Amino acid sequence: MLDYISQRVIREGEYITQTCSTVRAAAAHFNISKSTVHKDVTERLKDIDATLYEDVRRVLDINLSERHIRGGMATKSKFAGKQIKIS
Repeated sequence: MLDYISQRVIREGEYITQTCSTVRAAAAHFNISKSTVHKDVTERLKDIDATLYEDVRRVLDINLSERHIRGGMATKSKFAGKQIKIS
């Protein structure tokens, strides 16, 4: 694996563990696609740094378990100011 890719993967993994961010937030932070971040932290990181991979995996598992709650909160806040008209 190329050196700059290894460095990017480690930076992404450290960012996710330090901020408990989602893959989408990490992608926005590093200005790369979320597909790249996901592949980096789920496949490439395992071969580079197994300890960091386990830490990232824990954060991603927490994010996965809370995903439906975040979606519900986003929908609630979206419609909080709107009145529904029934005709």
